[in-house]
Amino acid sequence: MSTSTMNAPAPDAATSSADILVVEDDKTVAEVVSRYLVREGYAVEHVADGAVALARVQSDMPDLIVLDLMLPGVDGREVCRRVRAVSDVPIIMLTALGETGDRIAGLEIGADDYLAKPFSPRELVARVKNVLKRSGGETRADSSMLEVGDVTLDRKSREVTIAGRQVDLTQREFDLMAFLMEHPKEVFRREVLLEHVWGYTFGDTSTVTVHVRRLREKIEPDPSNPTYVQTVWGVGYKFGA
Repeated sequence: MSTSTMNAPAPDAATSSADILVVEDDKTVAEVVSRYLVREGYAVEHVADGAVALARVQSDMPDLIVLDLMLPGVDGREVCRRVRAVSDVPIIMLTALGETGDRIAGLEIGADDYLAKPFSPRELVARVKNVLKRSGGETRADSSMLEVGDVTLDRKSREVTIAGRQVDLTQREFDLMAFLMEHPKEVFRREVLLEHVWGYTFGDTSTVTVHVRRLREKIEPDPSNPTYVQTVWGVGYKFGA
């Protein structure tokens, strides 16, 4: 991908470069977002509509996509849906302030995170760093393998098998399942999961709810009566295997 040509301070030597595609039709927002990301050492490319974004992804998959929901032509939902059909590349969606339904819809079709406009560019950078860090497949020092009941999770290959059947998870779904499997039968509030899996000390816990629902649809024999990711009413979730 081509690197933004905006003038920006030289990146810190410790910053890992990643290719980021910014899909945003508001020129001012795109310029600010790109400037802050370039300052952190990322290679940034900006496109202004969904059709061009899909063409770019098809020819050269980025490491992360910052995707506006409201786009001319092909909107952000459809872009996310089509990208997710072929790749688990992390997607951070930008939505209008207060549109809770839009944010939840974005998460349900595969977005890893969202920010409501207007937002702080520094917060966006922090979320980009967090998502990229987690998608890099960091492992705990004790073991790369987790086994609970008939469920096996391999952090190195980022693969999950249930009773010998491999399950395809997105980056965030994998991280959520790994955290719950590390503490089988222990109950976690949504706020705790938001902090440990997403890295946020505050935020909208509906993000957790949506990802739990998506995870159950993939791993549970009967998502309406889950046996793995169980709800403890009034408290939170646990891995029950």
